[in-house]
Amino acid sequence: MASPACAAGGDARSSDALSIITDLTTDVGQRLGGTEREAAARDWAVARLKELGFANVRSEPFPITGWVRGEEKAAITAPVPQKLAVTALGYSGATPPQGVNGELVYFPTLDALKLAPDGSLRGKIAFVDHAMKAAQDGGGYGPFGEARRQGPTIAAAKGASALLIRSIGTDHTRSPHTGVTRIPPQGEPLPSGAVSSPDADLIARLAAKDKPLTASVTLTPRFTGQVMSGNVIAELPGRDPKLAPILVACHLDSWDLGQGAIDDASGCGIITAAALEASKSGQLARTIRVLWAGTEEMGGFGGQAYAKAHGAEPHAVVMESDTGADRVFRFLFRMAPQDKPLAERIGAELAKMGIYTGDGAPEGGEDVGYIAEKQKLAVIDLNQDMIRYFDWHHTPDDTLDKIDPAQLQQNVDAWAAVLKILGSYTGTINPAG
Repeated sequence: MASPACAAGGDARSSDALSIITDLTTDVGQRLGGTEREAAARDWAVARLKELGFANVRSEPFPITGWVRGEEKAAITAPVPQKLAVTALGYSGATPPQGVNGELVYFPTLDALKLAPDGSLRGKIAFVDHAMKAAQDGGGYGPFGEARRQGPTIAAAKGASALLIRSIGTDHTRSPHTGVTRIPPQGEPLPSGAVSSPDADLIARLAAKDKPLTASVTLTPRFTGQVMSGNVIAELPGRDPKLAPILVACHLDSWDLGQGAIDDASGCGIITAAALEASKSGQLARTIRVLWAGTEEMGGFGGQAYAKAHGAEPHAVVMESDTGADRVFRFLFRMAPQDKPLAERIGAELAKMGIYTGDGAPEGGEDVGYIAEKQKLAVIDLNQDMIRYFDWHHTPDDTLDKIDPAQLQQNVDAWAAVLKILGSYTGTINPAG
């Protein structure tokens, strides 16, 4: 079934990928891990993968701790009243229903917050800024993202009543970015939210005036106890069951603010369409296993559950698509030295598409990283251009219109080329060590 975007000018060959993205974001919508919408997405995924001709399609459930957001309000109360665009961070604690009020203490970096004396923020609201910039490889997200991941625990240890951060993103809109925090090992999690970049700029300007700065924050998310998430797995069986399969992954869940189009319906569309494209000329020698992982956003639990359930099974190589739908620009690999000719063959094919072989190490991804580490597997990354990605990542603007059909098709072509080479290879693909 062709999607509206495909009918509007997308490459007809991308119809499988674009149809998956369109239907998942339209018929299911947001898919927060452990909620009814994620469960609906699993049912949808099983039906769609069967319809596309995959075999051994099944859902594999696993338990998680549930969390849902509630009321979200924040404002500067002095020296100039101003509402702030704010959203709770995943696993944020809750304020009282009436919120918290107090001095807003500005920290230009997470390191500055770390240096604050213990107890110095008692009764106060901390604000942590950062200077993340757009980059083709997404560089900066890891280190600057620590303000979100570590910030709440650090601010709580300093005595803060709440934490606000500049959204971990590169846009200049008033759509704040959510994202998961680390649940503290003891004690209640701190109420924590992200404000939009323009609002963060305002806070920084006000703080620079060295006048009393106060704010109010109301965040009322709640933990919902043990709930069920799950992975969806499907296969295109190879001719030789003795050959270890290729594992390709995306994640089915999303944050609840937008539609989850670039993060990560696009990845599911890319890997699934590419697997089908690679096998169009006939059954490959090696099985391609597709993993649509659950609850990646809230802590990578789908990847952990997959490694636990399938850790004793052989795997040849792992790949993941989870950085949007813009063009692939670089190929990275981790393979055993004796498998270098296979990697060079892949690199030569990708070079025809303008994709170069890089010198760095592949990251793999949250959904394949646990099994890759457990079995020391070969890993391949097809790095996507991420200049635009962190403008929309984890925001209400993660919507279908951000998918460029031509760039999506380039992803499918690149993935299909790699899968065809790997799927046709009958030699041993050795552990990468």
